[in-house]
Amino acid sequence: RVEITEGCRLPVLRKNQENEDEWPFAEILSVKDIHGKKLYYVHYIDFNKRLDEWVTPDRLDIKKLQFPKKEAKTPMKDGLPGSRPSSPERDVKKSLDLHVQSASATSRGKTLPTPKRKAESVSLATQVTAATPVPSLPGSAEASQASVYPTMRDSSFSIKSRDEHEPLTSLTTNGTTSIQRHLIPPLPGRKRKSCGGTDEVCPADKNARSQNQHDSQDSSDGIPSAPRMTGSLVSDRSHDDIVTRMKNIDCIELGRHRLKPWYFSPYPQELTSLLILYLCEFCLKYLKSLKCLQRHLTKCNLRHPPGNEIYRKGTISFFEIDGRKNKAYSQNLCLLAKCFLDHKTLYYDTDPFLFYVMTEYDSKGFHIVGYFSKEKESTEDYNVACILTLPPYQRRGYGKLLIEFSYELSKVEGKTGTPEKPLSDLGLLSYRSYWSQTILEILMDLKSENGERPQITINEISEITSVKKEDVISTLQYLNLINYYKGQYILTLSEDIVEGHEHAMQKRHLRIDPKCLHFTPKDWSKRGKW
Repeated sequence: RVEITEGCRLPVLRKNQENEDEWPFAEILSVKDIHGKKLYYVHYIDFNKRLDEWVTPDRLDIKKLQFPKKEAKTPMKDGLPGSRPSSPERDVKKSLDLHVQSASATSRGKTLPTPKRKAESVSLATQVTAATPVPSLPGSAEASQASVYPTMRDSSFSIKSRDEHEPLTSLTTNGTTSIQRHLIPPLPGRKRKSCGGTDEVCPADKNARSQNQHDSQDSSDGIPSAPRMTGSLVSDRSHDDIVTRMKNIDCIELGRHRLKPWYFSPYPQELTSLLILYLCEFCLKYLKSLKCLQRHLTKCNLRHPPGNEIYRKGTISFFEIDGRKNKAYSQNLCLLAKCFLDHKTLYYDTDPFLFYVMTEYDSKGFHIVGYFSKEKESTEDYNVACILTLPPYQRRGYGKLLIEFSYELSKVEGKTGTPEKPLSDLGLLSYRSYWSQTILEILMDLKSENGERPQITINEISEITSVKKEDVISTLQYLNLINYYKGQYILTLSEDIVEGHEHAMQKRHLRIDPKCLHFTPKDWSKRGKW
């Protein structure tokens, strides 16, 4: 009988979104023996890690078994070649390699950036630069005006696109010329996108592909941006070993919901063997048994997140929580969030961060729906560090509500904001959907004066929405609305775009009411300590 070991690849039976059988290739990450029965932890190739699972031998197709390739440059471990050359090493040699790499980079006259401070609880592992390169449009009051052309689907009005090799000189708001860039030409056969989309953190698409197959996070030059090494999200792959590649918590009971985690979260080792991890839904303290939870609830006085309630409308409330004043709650929140956020490294220094927790109220208290965090001081205009809607509340509009609330805070602060990059696959979908709907809402409300087509500048859209100018431009390009015609930029709204937007807005019932927001921004730069 053929022995299946770690690193082997073979087809594994699973159910797809239509509940049909399929046999995608998967890699064996771990093998365990329980009472004489073997279980295999598999990662489906080109699928998101949240679909990884333990499977029984009857779901494996050993006829197409592929053993790990033994390469000449296989990393050595205790003098022997590793059994899984494709897996990250976990020994001291890895850290030595990092030191050697750092030294070689320094010898070439380069210095590697280092984090200024510890990062927030949850930090992304692959980060892009603060200023994501996007083609700029003319920004002066005259040059950046774009006419809005409502056109019909069968309209004979044609627009001549700018030659893709013709340089585009962009002007900043003060009229100075900046680096020349090109507008992205429309992809062959690409249809205009409707403004619809999924919610921020919608449920796992059963056919969700890996995050590396998504586009370049609005990097319009098509060049992958370098990892960002400062701020709340730090690029860090040093912990990407076989342990953190596997889910370590089977099930979490949070109030009336049971959650199946998607990813690894560094809860204490002794809790990972439990069938169910119990959390107090108000203080998020983790407990090992239902009896412990019941005893805890008799002593826990919280019926809502700690901190100040800064918004309430109907049953929806938002609480602002200071990561320094409520350290235990913030750390527990991040441990929970890590179960559903991939490529994160969890730190326990929550002092530099604010957490905004959205809750739903009933007779038993305020139940957590989702949250986002932000730096108290951000030099790159980030208004969101991490954002999550818990799985039971996904695909119900709460993700967009979180995003909308983050921009309402930016409006009160008098700033434009942007989320830290890169976004997750689901986060990117939701932000693009929110940006599209918000911008189209403004364009469709424009009134023409004196019979002329309405005009608006990119800066004006940014000021009205508090969406950063680069995100406005990338969204207009993503929707394929920008055209160059007779020496000026025009925004062409087709019938498909208009119909798609109206259909999406009809389904969007949850909205933030600015009148219900009671929020006074603090100037953290003038405070000696957060």
